Amino acid sequence: MPAAQAALQPPSFNLANELDAALRQAATTALRDEPTQPKDELTTGALQEGKESQPPTLEGANEFCPELRPADPRHGDFQANGVLPYAKARKQNPRALAEKLVAALPDSLRERFDIAIAGPGFINFTARPAALLDWLAHYDSGARLREGAASTHGGERTIVDYSSPNTAKQLHVGHIRSMVIGEAICRLLEFCGAQVIRDNHIGDWGTQFGKLIWGYKTLLDAEALARDPLEELERLYKAADAATKADPAILDAARAELVKLQSGDAENLALWRQINATSSTAFQQIYQQLDIRFDHELGESFYNDKLARIYTELQDCGLATESQGALVVFHPEHPRFAKQPFIVRKSDGASNYATTDLATMLYRTEHFEADTIIILTDTRQTDHFEQLWLTTQKWYAAKGYRLPEFEHVSFGAILGDDGRAIKTRTGDPIRLQALLDEGIERAYALVSEKSPTLPETDRREIAAAVGLGAVRYADLSQNRSSDYVFKWEKILSFDGNTAPYLLYAVTRIHSIFRKLGLDPYTNTASAATAAGAASAPETEHELALARKLLQLPAVLQTTTEQLRPHFLCTYLFELAGTFSSFYAAEKVLNDSPGIQARRLLLCARTLLFLETGLHLLGLKTLTRM
Repeated sequence: MPAAQAALQPPSFNLANELDAALRQAATTALRDEPTQPKDELTTGALQEGKESQPPTLEGANEFCPELRPADPRHGDFQANGVLPYAKARKQNPRALAEKLVAALPDSLRERFDIAIAGPGFINFTARPAALLDWLAHYDSGARLREGAASTHGGERTIVDYSSPNTAKQLHVGHIRSMVIGEAICRLLEFCGAQVIRDNHIGDWGTQFGKLIWGYKTLLDAEALARDPLEELERLYKAADAATKADPAILDAARAELVKLQSGDAENLALWRQINATSSTAFQQIYQQLDIRFDHELGESFYNDKLARIYTELQDCGLATESQGALVVFHPEHPRFAKQPFIVRKSDGASNYATTDLATMLYRTEHFEADTIIILTDTRQTDHFEQLWLTTQKWYAAKGYRLPEFEHVSFGAILGDDGRAIKTRTGDPIRLQALLDEGIERAYALVSEKSPTLPETDRREIAAAVGLGAVRYADLSQNRSSDYVFKWEKILSFDGNTAPYLLYAVTRIHSIFRKLGLDPYTNTASAATAAGAASAPETEHELALARKLLQLPAVLQTTTEQLRPHFLCTYLFELAGTFSSFYAAEKVLNDSPGIQARRLLLCARTLLFLETGLHLLGLKTLTRM
């Protein structure tokens, strides 16, 4: 590409991917001069037939994987580790091979990066200050960040199944993990180019409705229903469940109500719809408070007319067999599932979660044409979803159906100080609404203590953002596979990796621009840079902050590939810390226009990246605290 044309090209968003592509291209040249087999295998056989030994083919070069990743800051911005395993497999000298690869890299890359070979063949890349300035100047808005990130998952259609509570029950603290992790995953995938379909697969069908309808008809407290519908429905279910255990006649009556519902009885169907509508209204209040939305609420009942096909096809494929009156699937190759059945129809002829989940898989594949299906539940359901996926793979292969990617995103539990699932003092699950309300009130007390002169409305707004953000971030900042202990003192602290710390960092940067009478997104360093006023970063702290900003694309890629939001949380915490060190060491207001412009540029980009990251996690940011 001519230099003038290259200058018109915006810098790559993910420089690690650009370097990866450049190394792969260099390999097609450099590796042609290296044998593709150990020398002792390139001896007499070929020569005895009068043939010359051949240089490696392009196919051999294509086997080279650079293994680009962010580097230890002491060594550079990015490091390629792939030379060593490639050379070892072919009994080559890794450092010599690394030298050939570096020599084959284009001059345009050398102009932007310092390239060094470390140890036996690690290739380190350090972006030069001018390249850092160029990158920071271009990615100056949320729209440009989204445009740059879009190639990560562009063209993918992904269904995310999260929250998915059972109707007629209160949401409790355990429900928040699926809600906030699922919402963050949706936002991140959308930002990175995927078409995301959000589905709330609510539990709105099943044997519990027989008991609930019986309880509604015989035990209802109309005043309590009007006062707190979901509380009364939950009381009715508990009372009916206890009654059916104590009296076989009541159990038979509840079963009769279920049969009537499943047979389409008008009265029971009307009650069922009313119960589900009441539950949905209560759920929506919390979803709205947490800014969570869904495209669909296709509950278990939606699949009732789609189950017969599942039974027929699994039997026709030879996957499902009769066992003790039930229809089951075994997986002989699996150490546990060879004998642990996947029951798709119970012995009484009723469907279950397995049946509905198989029908859901098929519908999402055929109707939504999903490329990827993601389901979030706690770790207790790991076996179920492993069996579901094994069955789906074999079923689709037998029928010739297109197989999507599947991810079961599991998560651990929220614990109290005693190391057990967090509960109230009476031993009951903590209502999620009560937890959110307490978070807001605790945050309000903190805000009122620190800023008592702020107007009441401002303190309430700040408290809502801090309180809800603290609860949300406490969950997202943990590795989702792990349990974690919930402590108000920790999650509302302004020290450490917490929402209050990050939200304060955002307001701190806003205050810099407010004092200057500038808007960080319109008339600051972006315009100065475009006019050539800003100089490239020079000082230790300027360079450290610029390089930390440069890591965002790789963090987004890792976060969305592994579906673990805590990677982004860790990055934002580190970015805020790096900015704090920069701000303490460098005077932003400076007599030199170029120095002031570049430092304002660094402030503006840090603000943009922090706010963008926090919004992707579902937090609301503030301009004042």
